[in-house]
Amino acid sequence: MKYEQLLELYNKPLFELIEQSRAVHAENWPENEVQLCTLLSIKTGGCSEDCSYCAQSARHSAPVKSESLMEKDDIMERAQSARDNGSTRFCMGAAWRGVRAGTKRFDNVLDIVSSVSELGMEVCVTLGELGAEEAAALKEAGVTAYNHNIDTSPEHYPEIVTTHTFQDRLNTIKHAQDAGMSICCGGILGLGETYEDRLKMIEVISEFNPQPESVPINSLMPMPGTPLAESTKVDIFDVVRMIAITRIAVPKAKVRLSAGRKLISEEGQALCFFAGANSIFYGDKLLTAANPSFQNDQVLLKKLGMNYQAPNPNMAAPAKDCTKEASPCCN
Repeated sequence: MKYEQLLELYNKPLFELIEQSRAVHAENWPENEVQLCTLLSIKTGGCSEDCSYCAQSARHSAPVKSESLMEKDDIMERAQSARDNGSTRFCMGAAWRGVRAGTKRFDNVLDIVSSVSELGMEVCVTLGELGAEEAAALKEAGVTAYNHNIDTSPEHYPEIVTTHTFQDRLNTIKHAQDAGMSICCGGILGLGETYEDRLKMIEVISEFNPQPESVPINSLMPMPGTPLAESTKVDIFDVVRMIAITRIAVPKAKVRLSAGRKLISEEGQALCFFAGANSIFYGDKLLTAANPSFQNDQVLLKKLGMNYQAPNPNMAAPAKDCTKEASPCCN
């Protein structure tokens, strides 16, 4: 969707906007299901990048200890536990600028991915920048989806990250799509952006061809020692409005209520689900930030009468729409 269309949605009264997003959601996701994903940091801290929101950057003074890649047995134990607790997608994140073929750490990651894929869950990784060769190898190893958020609008991006460009992000997304992986791509609310930036972010995401398979909507959880440590909490109605707009703009994607959910009441989460969210990160930790417990989420979803979506490890990536004009990721 173009910015002008998104702006028109944004200016609607909230209930009118939700009514529209709910209709789109019901048309594309009639099963009343929520996808449960577990996120594990397999390599924490010491990152060379300067993302202003991230406690894992070596350039900030956040109290996050730099750790090496987790042992495979430990990762497999966490993956099996996630599966046993109902997760259908296991996401692994590493605090690196990117990965390169032929290196020991990349070979280790490929081995881990291959083993996790045998557990019957969908496998997602977020490893930073990818080239075409690395993307093809990850797909071959068993990756279902590659997560690479664009964070914010192209215009606001240089205020948040200076060690890589917005175009670098788009290049990685293109390589992952060309390799046949699904894309998990969203952004973060609360980075000091305007509502125009938020809409421009959704414009970029919705114009990908193919559109992302999932779109995480994160609310900043300010981390001590980072440049955005004193940021104010994102208003729940801003979150709901962006979820509704995302649902309309990317109708077939899973819209994930992601970081910041720990700070949202049960009533606020219910409104997010009603507006179009149908995926959550499930477990007590998101990389370095807190998240609601398994037990709390199970209670909430039972109250709402929502079912758990079954895993689909052999899920095909969304197909390119050949009727569309060239998008940022298919040039």
